[in-house]
Amino acid sequence: MSPINIVTALLASLSVVFCGAASAQQLTAQQQRMKSCNAEASSKQFKGDERESFMSRCLKGEGEDKLTAQQEKMKSCNAEASTKQLKGDERRQFMSQCLRKDGGEELTSQQEKMVTCNRDASDKKLKGDERRAFMSDCLRAEKSGARSSAAGGR
Repeated sequence: MSPINIVTALLASLSVVFCGAASAQQLTAQQQRMKSCNAEASSKQFKGDERESFMSRCLKGEGEDKLTAQQEKMKSCNAEASTKQLKGDERRQFMSQCLRKDGGEELTSQQEKMVTCNRDASDKKLKGDERRAFMSDCLRAEKSGARSSAAGGR
């Protein structure tokens, strides 16, 4: 091999190494989004659940104004529970009450379905995986009460 070919090969190898190192320093689109969302969350001084919720929405590309009514309610209930410094069972009980229709005693349709499915599973004395499968089928069933045979509509 001639000296010119050796130098050319060496330069080509070095250019590949340097290009690889330069591209490793460039952030992917997802990494760039993570960096900007993190900076924004820090600038807004979000902490805990609020930060986690913000980061999730930001990384999905969702804006603050794109929350569903249920998400808005969850956000306000969460903030109120945090303000009251509620923990454990006390917080769960508060959140359950707060998330009900109009914050009252009335259950949402999903909550009513959960109560009914839980009662049915208990009546059948289901446990473990069998109960989980039943609950999954039952909760997916149409509002009319028509269930698959796996959910107990035999």
